[in-house]
Amino acid sequence: MNTRPIDIDLFNYRRRATVDVNVGGVTIGCTVPVRVQSMTNTSTMDTDGSVEQVLRIVAKGGELVRLTTQGNREAVNMGSIKEQLKARGCNVPLVADVHFNASVADTAARYADKVRVNPGNYVDPARTFKQLEYTDAEYADELKRLRERFVAFLDICKAEGRAVRVGVNHGSLSDRIMSRYGDTPSGVVESCMEFLRICRDENFDNVVVSIKTSNTTMMVTTVRRLVRVMAEEGIAYPLHLGVTEAGDAEDGRIKSAVGIGALLADGIGDTVRVSLAEAPENEIPLTKELVGHVARLVGHEPIDAVVAPGFNYEEPVRRLTKPVGKVGGANVPVVVGGNVDDKDIAPDFVASDIDVIALESAVDGAFIAVAYNDLTAGNIAKIKLLKDIVLVASSQHVNAVGELRALVHRLAVEGVEAPVIIRRSYNESSVDTLRIKASADLGVLLIDGLVDGLWLENPSSSAAELNPIMFGILQATRSRISKTEYIACPGCGRTMYDLQGTLARIKAATAHLKGLKIGVMGCIVNGPGEMADADYGYVGAARGKVSLYRRKECVEKNIPEDEAIERLLLLIETDNDMKIMRN
Repeated sequence: MNTRPIDIDLFNYRRRATVDVNVGGVTIGCTVPVRVQSMTNTSTMDTDGSVEQVLRIVAKGGELVRLTTQGNREAVNMGSIKEQLKARGCNVPLVADVHFNASVADTAARYADKVRVNPGNYVDPARTFKQLEYTDAEYADELKRLRERFVAFLDICKAEGRAVRVGVNHGSLSDRIMSRYGDTPSGVVESCMEFLRICRDENFDNVVVSIKTSNTTMMVTTVRRLVRVMAEEGIAYPLHLGVTEAGDAEDGRIKSAVGIGALLADGIGDTVRVSLAEAPENEIPLTKELVGHVARLVGHEPIDAVVAPGFNYEEPVRRLTKPVGKVGGANVPVVVGGNVDDKDIAPDFVASDIDVIALESAVDGAFIAVAYNDLTAGNIAKIKLLKDIVLVASSQHVNAVGELRALVHRLAVEGVEAPVIIRRSYNESSVDTLRIKASADLGVLLIDGLVDGLWLENPSSSAAELNPIMFGILQATRSRISKTEYIACPGCGRTMYDLQGTLARIKAATAHLKGLKIGVMGCIVNGPGEMADADYGYVGAARGKVSLYRRKECVEKNIPEDEAIERLLLLIETDNDMKIMRN
């Protein structure tokens, strides 16, 4: 089944049509450029500290800034922060981040330009991960209660001229939603739609929508599903994009660029935050790089292509190919790169050892260069006759993602089962820029199941720089696991400990544990849920206290912070009968 919203073109870039939303004088929607934003990690009661951090974010190019408002006093202090910013010549819109307490959202609407509410804990009680039973009548009563409470909040927003962000986190779905829909994309979407239908019915269109998860592939496919459901129900609110709990350093950048870039390439997304466990102002330059990389596609030369029968945009599966050695079939996607001494980033094929021949000279058993325009009827027939070939696909089109998609879809339409390695060449002087662009371009092809291997080239970059990017993209899409994965929040005013320093120490001790997923979460708000597929979790429980998790189960509660890392390492050791390197 080919399921995708009518206004999404896989091959030609155009922004999804939305209504315009006004946030403190800044417009969000398809008629303006994609907006770039971040979030402070200061206490919202620290007025001076918050003001200084907002100014640093704005100086880097941030267009909106979010602050946590866990209580009414924080919500009220948003007004003081805004006053000080105005006194310093800064009129950036401020967004209040509200969890667990609907009355705080009411208060925040009187001071902030936009209020983010989390459907999972706006009215529903705090989740317990327990299966609940609702009759249809009981469920309807819960929805009635939700509507009454949310309408009262919308009335305040109307009176104050505020915007609303309905922001669903996969990690904080309510027990009510989980009991009826399970931990599924359908449940995430329905949690969001319950609120959006109320907005539509109340003629309140100043709404931005987001769905976030730490699983990049799930984030992409769930947002795709949401876009379709919204279109079917006549709702066209703008979308905010972000991969939550992405972590830091190279992995955090790759993970974010893969997820956000995949959706931006399809014209989905009107405001973006790259969430890193670093100083928030660090997020802005790379976010602008990512947004600009996709924005350059506007008005590109059209690509004439058709979607392969059976391709499911919302639940893509890997294209069926015949294995050629270790390429294609059930094999994990391969890496073609430079030779390195480090076995952890050694490629499956050394690029200099591969002889890629032109299609006109193609023979059995060869690596064959192919571009979309090469796929004439005659060349397709020739490819079908060849045995044990690997196609090395490249594109010079400004919309290389669209053309490479078109190429593989054409192969699928024609029944060609030869595996495909994507060869992408760049000319970037900065490896940081290369990392963002390559992740955005190649990640979506992996998510769509179109790729059997990656081959990344950049003249100024060494193999020690290129190989980790390819392995990182494969890891971010869960196509191939080659190292430890860290699910780490960026931190905010709710964070209960030194998140950045703690993450660094945990990584130093556990980075050699390939395939293990470790969550490092600043507080309990999204902690257990967002790291639900992590093997172990380190969660701030209170000031100076940490709780340890084995998946969703809290196994040690309120440990003194100075003991917590050692206890986490001991837990991993005990479970896995190993000794962990300690620094």
